[in-house]
Amino acid sequence: MEFQRIILFTGLGLVLLMLWQNWEAYQREKSEPATVATPADRGESAIPSAPVAPATTSSEGSGEVPQAPSAVTTETPSPQPVMAAGLESAQKIIVETDLIRVEIDTFGGDLRRVDLLQHPVSVDTPDQPFALLKDDGIDIFVGQSGLIGAAGQFPNHQTVYRADADQYRLEGGDDTLEVPLHWSSSDGVSYRKIFVFGRDSYQIQTRYEVDNQSGSVWQGFLYAQFLRTQVIEDNGGLFFMQALPSYKGGAIYTPEEHYEKIGFDDMFEQALQRVADSGWVAMLQHYFVGAWVPAPGGSYEFYSRVDKKSGAPRYNIGYKTLLPENIAPGATGSLSALMYAGPKEQDRLVQPAESLVLTVDYGWLTPVSSPLFAVLRFIHGIVGNWGWSIILLTLLIKLLFYPLSAASYKSMAKMKQLQPRLQTLRERFGDDKQKLNQAMMEMYKKDKINPLGGCLPIVIQIPVFIALYWVLLESVELRQANFALWLKDLSLPDPFYVLPILMGASMFAQQLLNPAPLDPVQKNIMMALPVVFTVFFLWFPAGLVLYWLVNNILSIAQQWHITRNLQAKTAKSG
Repeated sequence: MEFQRIILFTGLGLVLLMLWQNWEAYQREKSEPATVATPADRGESAIPSAPVAPATTSSEGSGEVPQAPSAVTTETPSPQPVMAAGLESAQKIIVETDLIRVEIDTFGGDLRRVDLLQHPVSVDTPDQPFALLKDDGIDIFVGQSGLIGAAGQFPNHQTVYRADADQYRLEGGDDTLEVPLHWSSSDGVSYRKIFVFGRDSYQIQTRYEVDNQSGSVWQGFLYAQFLRTQVIEDNGGLFFMQALPSYKGGAIYTPEEHYEKIGFDDMFEQALQRVADSGWVAMLQHYFVGAWVPAPGGSYEFYSRVDKKSGAPRYNIGYKTLLPENIAPGATGSLSALMYAGPKEQDRLVQPAESLVLTVDYGWLTPVSSPLFAVLRFIHGIVGNWGWSIILLTLLIKLLFYPLSAASYKSMAKMKQLQPRLQTLRERFGDDKQKLNQAMMEMYKKDKINPLGGCLPIVIQIPVFIALYWVLLESVELRQANFALWLKDLSLPDPFYVLPILMGASMFAQQLLNPAPLDPVQKNIMMALPVVFTVFFLWFPAGLVLYWLVNNILSIAQQWHITRNLQAKTAKSG
């Protein structure tokens, strides 16, 4: 196959790959789950069932379990629950630290809202923080937790707690902030549900303190889960407008199965039920994640369920403990759960669990993307600007592959010198493809030219291009990263299309330095490729287009230099 045809098919293959990714993501968002029998249809409660266990138990042989109470009556005065945004609500408690602003509802002690103060919705609204968790409208994403047991009354996410205050703030001299809620059962057991917040942290610890003043041993289990709805985002009906197809749904990590995505469709079709001694469960979205991380060394069941309310599915994914906590009469004890609710900043993700960094999903090119991001972040630490970091990274990649590129450009320059002779062969042999190819191969062999050598620059760029695409797509560090002038967010498309147009022009200029295909059809298609890529790149992140533009400019400079030297040598020897 001719060298030009390889370049053509390589370029078209890249376009088709990106189109297919966007089309697949668009179809996944567009399609709704098929109607199947859900736990709610079968009359199952949204509260996890407690394992039946003796004083000591293991994850094996738990047996059939009874249903935990569906509601608990409080003995202390509390506000009457009301319906708010489709969820029952009582009193709202506002908590603010240096990084987050949180709303806690005394109905269930749910984490109903988490605003990320350092991450605005957009660069144009710097005072409007991004809401990761929220309970308003149809887009519901809240954190729930509770205690369950085989017998007795336990506080769960349907319990109404009593609060000491409705406003809390982490003061300048404090490193931690505790927000307590209270509830007492009718059998003499008092509970405090305490939320612990830290400075410079997106971690929220939920601790249950149990004061057992009953006449028997208290035995209970803890669960923590997310409640979320699936919202189909409007992209105007155009799948190519969705240029950032990032995963949105559930995920789980266990030491045995490692990182797994549990999508909304997966949860709808089959309930998750997995036993492990450690791990985490999470709900992911672009740039941000909410995760429940149990303490290692225990025994846990990771689960999911789907409840239908008013025809709109609500998805639960979480975990519950399988080893009971036993508290003697007159004694106190505690159970705790840890949540991370924040951006996918890799330095922060490893703090609650090292494996949580896997939520920054670079796909199958992770071995290439991870080093690229590490180098990019190192450069940013020096220059302090992500745009210039991308330019310097492009230069480093170009230097790394310089020997291969130089050999390829020499081959292309020699191929261009052969164009008149190749055209003569084409006129001589006409439509006899076999004799034409045989004569061309003899000419290549005589002049010591590899006709396939010129495709190496593009072949080398493709994995790096895709890997950097996922780096710019998944790395929250590049979200709203300012470069210069009108480019205020490198993770979004260029609002004035300047970079895509310059990139298309650079592709056209690069083709002028390459040998033109002998086939007129191939020649026309090759000349149309810069236009096709320009249109497609209009919806790509500006940072990615910047990389491609700089790479093209460096390639043009290198190719021009090599071609000029080769022409000078040829003229001198002639």
